[in-house]
Order: sequence, then structure tokens, then C-alpha cells
Amino acid sequence: MTKLKLVYGPNKIFKEQALEVADIDGEIIELCAGLRDILYDEGAVGVAATMVGVLKRIIVVDLQEDEQKNPFLMINPCVSWHSEETQVFEEGSICFPGASAKITRPKSIKVEYIDEKGVKQMMEAEGYLSTVIQHEIDYLNGKTYLDYLSPMKRSLLLKRTKKYTRRSGF
Repeated sequence: MTKLKLVYGPNKIFKEQALEVADIDGEIIELCAGLRDILYDEGAVGVAATMVGVLKRIIVVDLQEDEQKNPFLMINPCVSWHSEETQVFEEGSICFPGASAKITRPKSIKVEYIDEKGVKQMMEAEGYLSTVIQHEIDYLNGKTYLDYLSPMKRSLLLKRTKKYTRRSGF
């Protein structure tokens, strides 16, 4: 498999809807493995297929608490319920380096998805895990955390990302 590469923003792919995965075949299994590799190589807590230029509904999340790897791979994830209660976390993205902002999201969610074996699953998440899952699902829906900001704040952070990526040679 070719090593996956991150797409850096701004990029039009981040406005596109990812497609449902119909069959979990060898290609999808390879993509899942590549997403896990990117997650750990970048020191991230979540990654969506869109972030590597692939419009498939797949995310991998791992908070790596106590430095233990415990990835959740979700194919066709869908939030089926969310709490009215909200929380605020500082969010950033490996695709928008050098930028972050406080974002308000539901505190608790239920997410339905298919695992790598093709088995339907349901997970309840709250706190930071809930935020990370919602953040990654947004990428699949053609949205990033920057879309929650005012146009002025979004523009400022995009300029910061462009400057950062130019300086870092991305």
C-alpha cells in the first residue's frame, strides 16, 4: 500500500461529502490500516479518510490515554443522538497546522457505525471523546471546526495555517 499523505487546508475536499462504504474489502482494510498509521505518526487523536484525500466515510479515533493505544475504527459513522448539554474544547487539526479555536459541541452523543469486521456497533461517548468523534465526522460531512467560527476568525486562522505550512515546507 502507498503511504497516505495528509491534505492541508484550505482545500476544496474539506467541503465535499464522503461516500458510504458499501463493502469492507481489501482496499478498505488497507485504507483503515493507513489511517491508523497516520493517526500515530502525526500524534493525533482522530483522523478521517477525507483528511488524506479519500472521500470514504471512515474515521479512526484514539485518545491514547495513559499512552495506551486503543483505536476505535468507525466505518459509516452516524450520530444518532446528542445531548442538549454542551461543552467547549480547544480544537485544532493536523490538516490546519498552527491554528486552533474554542468550539462548542454537544457533551454526549450516541454514534452508530460498522467495525472492520462488518459488525454494526453503537457507542455512547461524552466529554473529550464525544468532541473528537464529532470533529472527525464533520470532515466526512464536508465541514471542519473552522466552519463553526465567524468569517473574520476563520479567515485569520486560515491565514495562520497558510503561513505555517509555507514556513514548514508542507
